[in-house]
Amino acid sequence: MSENSLNDGEKKPQEKGITNRQAVSGDSAKITRDYIDSLLIEMRVIDSIVSSTKMKLFGESFATPVMVAALSGLSNVRTNGMVEVAKGVAAAGAVMWSGIGDEEELKAIIKTGAKTIKIIKPYSDTDLIFEKISQAEKYGALAVGMDIDYVFGSKRSRGYALSYPVGPKTQDDIKSYIKATKLPFILKGVLSEQNAKKALEAGAAGIVVSHHAGAVLDYAVPPLMILPRIVKIIGGKISIFVDCSISRGTDAFKALALGAKAVSVGKAVISGLASDGSDGVRKVIEGITDELQMVMNVTGSAYCDKIDPGVIWR
Repeated sequence: MSENSLNDGEKKPQEKGITNRQAVSGDSAKITRDYIDSLLIEMRVIDSIVSSTKMKLFGESFATPVMVAALSGLSNVRTNGMVEVAKGVAAAGAVMWSGIGDEEELKAIIKTGAKTIKIIKPYSDTDLIFEKISQAEKYGALAVGMDIDYVFGSKRSRGYALSYPVGPKTQDDIKSYIKATKLPFILKGVLSEQNAKKALEAGAAGIVVSHHAGAVLDYAVPPLMILPRIVKIIGGKISIFVDCSISRGTDAFKALALGAKAVSVGKAVISGLASDGSDGVRKVIEGITDELQMVMNVTGSAYCDKIDPGVIWR
């Protein structure tokens, strides 16, 4: 897997003298999973109707708010893994996100018909960033964006994304990327009210509330814990997405109820790809969506963007 896969959050205890106990106690992915599981759902079935999981985003319509996370480097899972994922995404009527990858791979992904959001690492080489933005425009991406939480690399690849140096970006840097494209620009890795406000001020079209599956920071606040605060800061002005440990329809429902526009799924998609290629990916997305719709049905939630946060209990 590359730096951009959700497996990056899995710390290996033997690395850098980290003990098993330390790895478990600070594992952001586990903390996030535990927090999601602590959220309970209230049923509201009187006067409920069959719900719709349809979603509109950046002028396009989709069958589901369940998207594929910004994965990369999946050829060791399946030949042309990213393209196979895209085929499954297109068949499911979902949104495809793409991480690290070359120009030809991006072209092939978009050629499948999958509406694709291209996420770029915060490379130290500014020309490389603008080149990646240009490629996203050239091949007709739905949107483009940046992994802003990866500015110092991961805990295992400090300062690098594969062989390319990465580094911190100022708000003015981000503004220059946004101004360089007509595509909606998304900032992935927002995990504070302060950064949410700065993203809004910079002109971002959307943000992803995420901690990169724990690849960057131990003890990171779970995205769903801070999501309600970020929702207040954004005030409905731009789209808010969520990833990290989203693996089933109840997870997606909780995120939507707390204010997310859509959610991204990673590990479950990789499992589907490994077992049954593009069709496995489709089945995973549709399965999560089916469960989401079931939960919406029994909570009186007719539409994805009309879920009452009051149905979530702690």
